Amino acid sequence: MDKGMFLDRDGVINEVLSKRVKFVNRPRDFYLLEGAGEAIKIFNELGYRVFVVTNQGGIGLGYMHEEALTAVHDKMKSDLGLFDATITDIAYCPHKPHAGCPCRKPKPQMIFDLAEKHQIDLSESYMAGDRQPDIEAGKQAGTKTVLVGSGDEQKVSADMSFSTLFTFADWLKWHH
Repeated sequence: MDKGMFLDRDGVINEVLSKRVKFVNRPRDFYLLEGAGEAIKIFNELGYRVFVVTNQGGIGLGYMHEEALTAVHDKMKSDLGLFDATITDIAYCPHKPHAGCPCRKPKPQMIFDLAEKHQIDLSESYMAGDRQPDIEAGKQAGTKTVLVGSGDEQKVSADMSFSTLFTFADWLKWHH
């Protein structure tokens, strides 16, 4: 079995609610965060299969269509390719925020589905995100959890906390 690096997308890999981006509904709204490409390349080099797990309630709410999300994810993969960084697979929840579906984080179903599909040992894996629902999903799935960013650290009970995805990747490189 392989080990996985499960990553939230918005606020971990790319900008969201920044000066130039409110929400990422089109490829032109997608900007990698500084160091994200290098971080994912490090995860690849360390033998982690990298996955994106993202809530995309904007689809259920009618703000975007799945074709637009596919185009955004194609741009993400293309931008990461400039760093020789590879995403193995992407899972997203298209449902409305309070639809009660089994896949929306903090529920762990997206992680479980990816782990089963790709033969991932969750106990040897990480879930990194910038919000409590990401951390909760990782805990329920049995991964180690990493809070990325300067968000609600006081309220979030992650196993580790780093200012950026790159600082986490750099730490992992030396503690691997």
